[in-house]
Amino acid sequence: MAEKSEMPYPEVSGGGYPTAPPGGYAGVPQQAGQPGGAYPSQPYPSQPGMPPPQAGIPMQPMPGQPGAVPPVGVQPMPGGAAPPPAGWAPCPPGLEYLQQVDQLLVKQKLEAVEAFTGFETNNKYEIRNSLGQRVYMAVEDTCCCTRNCCGSARPFDMKIMDNQKREIIHLSRPLRCRSCWCPCCLQKLTVEAPKGQTVGLVRQAWSCCHPRYNIKNAEDETQLRIKGPCFQCNMCGDIEFEVLSKDGETFVGQITKQWSGLAKEIFTDADNFGVSFPIDLDTKTKATLLGAVFLIDFMYFEHDSKDVKKEAKKLSD
Repeated sequence: MAEKSEMPYPEVSGGGYPTAPPGGYAGVPQQAGQPGGAYPSQPYPSQPGMPPPQAGIPMQPMPGQPGAVPPVGVQPMPGGAAPPPAGWAPCPPGLEYLQQVDQLLVKQKLEAVEAFTGFETNNKYEIRNSLGQRVYMAVEDTCCCTRNCCGSARPFDMKIMDNQKREIIHLSRPLRCRSCWCPCCLQKLTVEAPKGQTVGLVRQAWSCCHPRYNIKNAEDETQLRIKGPCFQCNMCGDIEFEVLSKDGETFVGQITKQWSGLAKEIFTDADNFGVSFPIDLDTKTKATLLGAVFLIDFMYFEHDSKDVKKEAKKLSD
């Protein structure tokens, strides 16, 4: 059997592979603009039984590399990095959990001293998820004189804390008139997250029949609207406040005052609320909606100590 002859590679000074000889290697077409042999710019003919060849797909650049194309509507930044989409805002610290939920329950804690003596104490709340698990706590911070002299119309500061008792939201309500006859001085609630950084406002809108509120951002621009029922009472039933889009046409969610029982409704001002909203709603707007629950509670369902005493006396007679 004849031995197979081997063709040695040409020697190259310094080692490495040799360069292509002038005219290229035999059988390899030469690509225009390149010296020597090169891979063909066109695909090879298809073989019998194989699908026809297709043109090559160019490699796509990775984000951050030169030549990378940012998403549609996003302008490229120097260095290849793309800025965040328009309207994007970082989540305030401590509010990451709000990004994952579309409803919360606000349960006011029953104060035994207030129930038996009528002495107004600081309100305390538990904020729970749909499974009944406590995710936040809210504690009113108001002096004794203000609570018992101004009653439910009192100004207040409310601290909303996580389970480690770290304040993540601060609510503040100044002393204002809530009558429809004073449209220039209606109720207002400021929502800060964290304290000192305003993320939203709740403003009472003028209305002679239905309670109305505007949910605003830090720039005082309306994001959502709230419309309540004409009568804020419903024996053995819930009371619903609709959350609407900023044009007031589309239903977005609701704030519900839940019926908690005859005895609890008459003898105490401990109320239960539920608030629902779209899960993809901005976190700051969710925090502002949560603040609106407390303003609605104080304005319509926080009974003064004198009223509680009168109701108890009527039932005892």
